[in-house]
Amino acid sequence: MNTSGVDPVAVRIGDGPVGDLGLPPRPAGVVVFAHGSGSSRHSGRNRAVAAFLREHGLATLLLDLLTPDEERTDLRTGRLRFDIGLLAGRVADAVRWCGADDRTAGLPVGLFGASTGAAAALVAAADAPVGAVVSRGGRPDLAHGALSRVQAPTLLIVGGEDHQVLDLNRAAAGQLTCEWTLEVVPGATHLFEEPGALDRVARLAAEWFRRHLGSYGTRTRIAE
Repeated sequence: MNTSGVDPVAVRIGDGPVGDLGLPPRPAGVVVFAHGSGSSRHSGRNRAVAAFLREHGLATLLLDLLTPDEERTDLRTGRLRFDIGLLAGRVADAVRWCGADDRTAGLPVGLFGASTGAAAALVAAADAPVGAVVSRGGRPDLAHGALSRVQAPTLLIVGGEDHQVLDLNRAAAGQLTCEWTLEVVPGATHLFEEPGALDRVARLAAEWFRRHLGSYGTRTRIAE
């Protein structure tokens, strides 16, 4: 995968975590990334997908969901990475930031979540103005009661060899009342490290966001 693209600019989300904003020319929308447990905005997999999205006309915001102090606490306890309410609040803060910042104001917002970050993205999407959600190897089951309140079209991408997570995604999908699709990448495991697997994730995500963020922007303008 070609990971070249716009050099991100570090921004702080309120008084909380730091994110990297990447802006292609005339973006059609902005995608906020929520990483999984034990990861950060420097995740090579998410950065590769973000670069692909920018090549396809979408701005990206890769977000650290925990502050440096919280990261140190989590390294000792492993507790905060599973505090979905806390993480979802940070994702919602990022959505609001995108709506207020001059560089992204007015753009429809999508959410891309990996592992536990997918649960945080879905909880945030239940209440925030979000146009689309993509989950990569996610744990939507951890979103619990928020799943039935998600209105944004949701794409669940799971590796075909990630059997336990695939079962969890199938069960969680049954609780969604929004438009949703479950895409299984044959031969891929949880981290999509197999040749071509992450490329497939990036293409599926780009197609989903381009399709649904465009229609979301149209619906928003009509409503206004």
